[in-house]
Amino acid sequence: MKHIIVVGNGMVGYKFCEKFVEKSEAKDFKITVFGEEPRPAYDRVHLSEFFENQDAKALEMAPEAWYADNNITLITGERVADITRSAKTITTAKDREFSYDYLVLATGSAPFVPPIKGVEKEGVFVYRTIEDLEGMLAYAAKLKAEKPNARAAVLGGGLLGLEAGKAVMDMGLEPHIVEFASKLMPRQLDSRSSQVLQLKLESIGLNIHLSKATNQILGDTCITGMEFGEDDVLDVDMLVVSAGIRPRDELGKNCGLEVGVRGGIVVNNNMQTSDEHIYAIGEIALYNQMIYGLVAPGYDMAGVAVDQIIGKIQSLMPDDIDMSTKLKLIGVDVASFGEPFMPASKGHSIIFENKTQHLYKRINVSLDGKSLLGGILVGDASDYNMLHQMYLNGMAIPEDPSQLILPASEGGSSFGSVLDLPDTAQVCSCESVSKGDICCSITDGEFQNLGDVITNTKATTGCGGCKPMVVDLVNETLKSLGKEVKETICEHFNFSRQELYDLIKINKVPDYQEALNLFGEGHGCETCKPLVASIFATITMETANRQPVIQDTNDRFLANIQRNGTYSVVPRVAGGEITPQQLIVIGEVAKKYDLYTKITGGQRIDLFGAQIHELPMIWKELIDAGFESGHAYGKSLRTVKSCVGSTWCRYGMHESVTFAIDIENRYRGLRSPHKLKGGVSGCIRECAEARGKDFGLIAVDGGWNLYVCGNGGATPKHAVLLAEQLDDETVVKYLDRFLMYYIRTAGPLVRTAPWLDKLEGGIDYLKQVVIEDSLGIAEELETEMQGLVNRYECEWKEAIENPEMMKRFKHFVNSDDTDDNLEFVPMRGQKMPKQWA
Repeated sequence: MKHIIVVGNGMVGYKFCEKFVEKSEAKDFKITVFGEEPRPAYDRVHLSEFFENQDAKALEMAPEAWYADNNITLITGERVADITRSAKTITTAKDREFSYDYLVLATGSAPFVPPIKGVEKEGVFVYRTIEDLEGMLAYAAKLKAEKPNARAAVLGGGLLGLEAGKAVMDMGLEPHIVEFASKLMPRQLDSRSSQVLQLKLESIGLNIHLSKATNQILGDTCITGMEFGEDDVLDVDMLVVSAGIRPRDELGKNCGLEVGVRGGIVVNNNMQTSDEHIYAIGEIALYNQMIYGLVAPGYDMAGVAVDQIIGKIQSLMPDDIDMSTKLKLIGVDVASFGEPFMPASKGHSIIFENKTQHLYKRINVSLDGKSLLGGILVGDASDYNMLHQMYLNGMAIPEDPSQLILPASEGGSSFGSVLDLPDTAQVCSCESVSKGDICCSITDGEFQNLGDVITNTKATTGCGGCKPMVVDLVNETLKSLGKEVKETICEHFNFSRQELYDLIKINKVPDYQEALNLFGEGHGCETCKPLVASIFATITMETANRQPVIQDTNDRFLANIQRNGTYSVVPRVAGGEITPQQLIVIGEVAKKYDLYTKITGGQRIDLFGAQIHELPMIWKELIDAGFESGHAYGKSLRTVKSCVGSTWCRYGMHESVTFAIDIENRYRGLRSPHKLKGGVSGCIRECAEARGKDFGLIAVDGGWNLYVCGNGGATPKHAVLLAEQLDDETVVKYLDRFLMYYIRTAGPLVRTAPWLDKLEGGIDYLKQVVIEDSLGIAEELETEMQGLVNRYECEWKEAIENPEMMKRFKHFVNSDDTDDNLEFVPMRGQKMPKQWA
């Protein structure tokens, strides 16, 4: 048997092994893999997830047993120190010698640490391996024990640097990003998109320092600060260096392989080095004078090397490597494709920017306006997959290309069906899976569902960015074959939410257990229980107190649980209007129970830090002052925000405060598939931000304009105009119909904006249902809503008046003791939970 030695057991080295053992020729080869780290290959792309659970196993590409099961010898914790090309042998740092027929170098890269004076001091880390992260966690824990307000900096504002910044924040340290360039992510983003990203990151707590050249690291033995110039110092207690990477090419250099001027082992399109028996793949390979730092090209290189070794010499790396990428960066969508930066001489750029929602979209089109050449997306990359495919496949673009990036409410249009893509379109770049691989295997009967596609093609198992498109391709292909496609609730209920809603309503099912007996199987789970609880609430207006065991934690205790186990209390302040006496009561309650107070974006006052046994006592005092539950914990109506309207404002056209209060009081407690928010603006200046809500009203001459299906959050959407110049009565009538239709038909945890996006016929169809009564159910929807309005009860009041319900508001089921493990630290005259170690 011929012997293949793989040096490096990172993601690309592992992918070589995985692709090799799938070949029938694998039986003729023996593979030995060397890895420096003490564990099998793991997913370095999602390395920051280690901070969430500190579970290295969860990041493994495959367990150790996988290697043995596939006749691969895995040697971890042992570095390859030398290559003797003439003898075709390698020598390890433990002075062991192994011979090879083929050698595959997959040593990847190492962090670049700039030659800054003092960089060797204690408290300076790199961000590369699980061991690096473990060291950072241990040092941060020690810092916080000695200095609760400790600060940490990250040197580098690129992709990994920003991930490191989030890690620093998660460790409870005050985070600072220090970048030499004048913008964040200088390789991927233009100046304007970088500014939008910076605004978003600053809004969640990262401190950004641009155009900073670090002269030295301050401190004796431990870091105490960074000095950028005279009188320009940043005091920090820890530093994470993420200033780029350098290929680990020392083995190639030492054995005389051809290397690039700036590093990297030179390879041809066979992935062969200057020695025909040695291959280089991943971040060590210099191909076309480029080091490719993305996973997808590395996986392609691994596949080419596999084919070359087994004799499929027609398999070659393409000359042009697509460097398009989409990622979720600290909860923010960031994507670029094609040519993100383009000179004016080559084409035109079309830009949509909304800094208030941290949203930036740019596309570059050819001078004749017929071809998409590239683009950048920040804040909302939901259209990335289709835009990327249009670029890759040279697909036709609209006559007005701006429609590709504008929201639907501003003249944007959909992209059509995913089935319009050519079969050759590469949907999953990580695993090189095309549209044809997915769709043809379904039409041929080889695969039956999404699970079969993922299992057999491995699509979506890399970075995961292609999953929405893969799901759409599978569903649309199944529909084209006349097969039913529905998303069932879970393994216990083989129905969609809409189907189960109808079954429970028609059969007058009284509780969860009977629903399970009649329409389900097994004992239920944490997916179906809250969903069924929501259905009961939307049919009968039953409160979360009646069946507490099937509620989410927040609904069970009628308050939002916070990260240290305490709860927040949010009384309803309809329309944002509150009396001085009620303000005094809130202040007195907060002072009495030592609660952190904050005015929310929804015109309410949030009280944080309440222990579970204190909740009923707090509620009692608030209820006595005229407050009720604000349902901030529920998938229900949260707030109806208002401006002061014609009551006070010289521009106000209608009395927005009164109408907002009326609407909020009408729909208070209304449970739905997801949370609901509303807004009422007294004029087109839009101070209540009504078009960023699930429903919004804007005063105009002749009445109100009604907008629906907007939302803020990670993927903001402007609400769309449903009807114009309505009187108060008609507004309520249309809202009743709209909300009940949404409640009946939306999937679980689907907000109104994505619900409308998936609704066949879109806003035109919704207008037919709500305004024209095309389904003949308008009166029924209004009657149902009025029934829910009539049955409203304040859950807080219900709980404190029922001794049996009160029993659940204690820390321990078998004791009345309180939780003495809660720890708080001071913050700006109030308190916050002490960070977890």
